Amino acid sequence: MSTSFTIPFALLQAATPDLSARLTALESATKSAQSAGDNAWMLTSAALVLMMTGPGLALFYGGLVRRKNILSTMMHSFVMMGLVTVIWAIYGYSLAFSEGTPFIGGLKYLFLNGVGREPNADYGATVPHLTYMIYQLMFAVITPALISGAYAERIKFSAMSLFTVLWITIVYFPMAHMVWGKGGLLNAYLGGAIPTFDFAGGTVVHITSGISALVCALYLGKRVGYPQDPIKPHSLVLSVIGACMLWVGWFGFNAGSAVAANGLATSAFVNTHFAAAAAALSWMLAEWLKLGKPSMLGGISGAVAGLVAITPASGFVEPMPALLIGFLAGVFCFFMVSTVKHMFGYDDTLDAFGVHGAGGTLGAILTGIFATKAINDTPINNKVIALGLVDGNPGQILNQAIGVAIAMGLGIVGTLLILKLVDAVVGMRVERSEEEDGLDLSQHGEEGYFFEA
Repeated sequence: MSTSFTIPFALLQAATPDLSARLTALESATKSAQSAGDNAWMLTSAALVLMMTGPGLALFYGGLVRRKNILSTMMHSFVMMGLVTVIWAIYGYSLAFSEGTPFIGGLKYLFLNGVGREPNADYGATVPHLTYMIYQLMFAVITPALISGAYAERIKFSAMSLFTVLWITIVYFPMAHMVWGKGGLLNAYLGGAIPTFDFAGGTVVHITSGISALVCALYLGKRVGYPQDPIKPHSLVLSVIGACMLWVGWFGFNAGSAVAANGLATSAFVNTHFAAAAAALSWMLAEWLKLGKPSMLGGISGAVAGLVAITPASGFVEPMPALLIGFLAGVFCFFMVSTVKHMFGYDDTLDAFGVHGAGGTLGAILTGIFATKAINDTPINNKVIALGLVDGNPGQILNQAIGVAIAMGLGIVGTLLILKLVDAVVGMRVERSEEEDGLDLSQHGEEGYFFEA
């Protein structure tokens, strides 16, 4: 007959102080290694998202405009990398991510006060607060740059600069706080009254920029000669390169939003790629059926549409729904660009609304359908609950729709007020002769290309 017994761990530690010290050191080393890995991934992700703006978006948009406007179009993206960064450091991060009201943050982090190398448990328990801050900055940089696709080829540089400063302050910072900031109205994990799922920026980035782009296009009016004269991209080669950089950078955009190098980041990474691939194919298929030929422009436009639509869902859905979301986004955004735009006759130069506004809206609603705790079991109000319709929570679709409505309402009202103010101060649109000469010469006194005899 044998007798078994257990020794309490605390007693074992007391009896073997060397073992206790080793276990403590092992635990400390494990945490340190996890922190280092998470921090490395987050810094890499921040660099990937910055690459999305310059050179990714700069090349993508630059190739789609006429030759005489390539530098001015690329300059929109480049200047925002500097302009938004300075504003973010002074007051932007504080308004977006410090505690305040459900609609806007406070001044706790003004001039980055208190944002250092120690983690902030609310925004990533294993990475320095400074890392999270710089990662979120890259989102703030690219969002107004997306709007530039609507007003390209006809806006004053001074107007663009002033518009950007006001837009990120009045529209972006409040929306970022509502969705991601502690106590924000729509924040599902940090005390929001209306839990809305937006893993990486469907509402914050794409819907706000897309609807604001439409308002800009309507306010500025059509380009000289549009739509009577053919206005074609001057270099699809540049746009293809830019689109591919966007695709790669988007892994940082979505997978980085896990704020850790973990399985959730892997899910977001996989879903991002699957949706982009499906959307590229579905856009080209729709184009092929309607126009008789698939195009390279259609392929890259579809890929971006899929990336936009999966952004809010990337950390909530399984891979097969991600494929479906991408496929639907390609078809839907093609319809918006090829049919709705021409039906209403607005001149959204590079289809910022048709891709980002429409794709972001579709993705946000589909997130409410396909979100599942099988992928993201982060507790909501300290409980793991059903997330979307597939989990048995149809009410989440309404929450998603409310988030979409708030993003659209803020984008429309805020943008219209800003446009009127900027127009009164510096004027929004260049003179007709300046537009005909091209903004590279009229606004910057330089040319992107020189052709010698």
